[in-house]
Amino acid sequence: MARLALASAMMDESLAGQLLLASPSLRDPNFERSVVLIGVHSADGAMGIVLNRPSDVTVGEAAPQLEEAVSDSERVYVGGPVQPSSIVFLAEFLDPTPAGLLVLGRIGFPTPEAEIGELSQATERGRVFAGFAGWGEGQLEAEIAQGDWIAQAALPDDVFTEVPERLWSDVLTRMGGSYALVARMPADPSVN
Repeated sequence: MARLALASAMMDESLAGQLLLASPSLRDPNFERSVVLIGVHSADGAMGIVLNRPSDVTVGEAAPQLEEAVSDSERVYVGGPVQPSSIVFLAEFLDPTPAGLLVLGRIGFPTPEAEIGELSQATERGRVFAGFAGWGEGQLEAEIAQGDWIAQAALPDDVFTEVPERLWSDVLTRMGGSYALVARMPADPSVN
């Protein structure tokens, strides 16, 4: 009953624009030590982008049509296990006109109608993701209630970090206290 009350209370407050950090106990290989920016969160479910999983593929190789909006040598990030062949573009907008959904200040997703040339002129920086993370109705709330995720306020530099392999530990360290201790835990506790 307490978990239902917690999940219900959480729905009073959307997590859109927040980071979710995988707790050390979350062993799903899609999310282990991941940092997810939540883009949409409602009673119907949630959608987010994993920020710290760069792939070996460049934008020029995977989505050459986006080279005008980001560098062709920029890596494509694995945004999550849902629709892994779809391309998701996340940007910091100078001009919000082509923004379809802003989730963190000027950071968000373009409208489907936005043209690449328009995006290159309207954005300060951008990142390309393959796929996204998604949760059905009540699923994210249940996962948070069982301790799979740690919510934290996002900063623009988290979204466009230059060192994605350190993002999980950097955000936990920034949170301080026992979270800073968790940040220093080895991925495999048996090597401790």
